[in-house]
Amino acid sequence: MRETVSTDAAPAAIGAYSQGTTNGELVFTSGQGPLAPDGEVLEDASIAEQTERVLDNVAAILEEAGASMESVLKVTVYLDDIDDFEEMNEAYAGYFPENPPARSAVEVGALPLGIGVEIEAVAVVE
Repeated sequence: MRETVSTDAAPAAIGAYSQGTTNGELVFTSGQGPLAPDGEVLEDASIAEQTERVLDNVAAILEEAGASMESVLKVTVYLDDIDDFEEMNEAYAGYFPENPPARSAVEVGALPLGIGVEIEAVAVVE
């Protein structure tokens, strides 16, 4: 059984997708960008600031589904410029101070809305 996950603490989907889905055991977030919960894009923000906003969004979706950042198994990070990796990684590390999840980080040709980073996660429902 698949259920959609939705919270006002993260930006609404801007397309034909859900903020997240769960089967009651695992939760999958859609890729989150540096948007405030009201949908406003963080313009001219550093990659560190964008990463923090993105991970706050991921955390809100996980919480709504009964999971947390501590229960994340896998993260995928999409960067529009791989040269931003170190700055993203420093901000990211603050959200996973111990036992970080598996992660992939890749450079992509472009991201929606001109953002610099998008992140999706898979976590265990607690």
